[in-house]
Amino acid sequence: MPEAPLTTHPEAAPRAPETSDPAAAPTGAVVLEGVTKRYGDQIAVNDLSLSIDAGQFVSLLGPSGCGKTTTLRMIAGFEHPDAGDISVSGRSVLGKPPYRRDVNTVFQAYALFPHMSVAENVAYGLQQRRTPKSEVRDRVAEALDMVQMRRLSDRKPTQLSGGQQQRVALARALVNRPAVLLLDEPLGALDRQLREEMQLELKLLQSRLGITFVFVTHDQGEALSMSDHIAVMRDGRIEQLADADTIYARPASAYVAAFVGQQNFFRGAVVESGAAIDSPHALVRGTASTLTGAQGEAAVRPEYIRIEQDAASTDTGDVNTARGELIGISHLGDTMQYLVRLGEDQSLIVRRPTPDAPTLQVGDAVVCTWSARHVLLFPADDAAQEGGYVAPPTI
Repeated sequence: MPEAPLTTHPEAAPRAPETSDPAAAPTGAVVLEGVTKRYGDQIAVNDLSLSIDAGQFVSLLGPSGCGKTTTLRMIAGFEHPDAGDISVSGRSVLGKPPYRRDVNTVFQAYALFPHMSVAENVAYGLQQRRTPKSEVRDRVAEALDMVQMRRLSDRKPTQLSGGQQQRVALARALVNRPAVLLLDEPLGALDRQLREEMQLELKLLQSRLGITFVFVTHDQGEALSMSDHIAVMRDGRIEQLADADTIYARPASAYVAAFVGQQNFFRGAVVESGAAIDSPHALVRGTASTLTGAQGEAAVRPEYIRIEQDAASTDTGDVNTARGELIGISHLGDTMQYLVRLGEDQSLIVRRPTPDAPTLQVGDAVVCTWSARHVLLFPADDAAQEGGYVAPPTI
């Protein structure tokens, strides 16, 4: 099949279908149907379909190169798909430039004009649309109040902190009252404490305004803490779309399980009618007979594993047991983390609440136990490791 041509200009993009019905979708709904984007021989987004309800906070999550930013840029109008359709509020936006779509974008770099004041930066878009001066003044004040920046309206961007610049960028995007706000890793340049504060502020702002937020990030913590739904992306497709609880507790694949949160993986032969993995270091049983094929993977999160000195261990009734040497202890505040070497090619990460953490020393012989109900079983997935699949550290 011949490749679709690479489109680089709005006029070359596919046109909106005549059947678009704005009454069929509420303001702020976003729908992508079979969207594909190529750059030469490389497929950045591959036949992707996604439906976002109005007023939702949805994150596109994945490693670099998975297609999340390209997807956002196609919604915004900065890139144009080679195939498929994109609609906002029930209207196809194919062929429309960014300023004619009912969306605004906040970038990681903020892109503020350094020679303009905060108020002038926020007003710029309205002035380009020839909005009456009295309305500009009122809407700029309203937008700055939303982000708690009105008292700094006369300052230049260089006189602001990173968090304050981020708020100005948000105000500039919100002043146009878009139906959809697109955020392309907007917190990536902030330090950890400020980033966590802005995560909370963004979620509160979105809840208060009730508009649709589409947020691109490679940070699983950001996605889990803010999102109504998360689309985990891999190789230009959506691997799983679900709420945060489902993504974390019931991942659809080994790739999702590894990318979202820390996991311990055991690889080996599928045994016991698909209900267990016989790895070199442990026979790991799950609760469902779901696997087929010769090789599979069992995953268990660090917080579900108990650890104690091997000499002090008793029969706990747990199905799964692994013995090894404690080679590392880390204090993570409310959690203690233990690194256990099971053999030359695998280690195990264990996390216990600090008040209940056992007193252990590096070099101790330890036994780790966990219940079958906390085990996830997946088919073996070599390709996942190339796309951001992070297995436990090996020694």
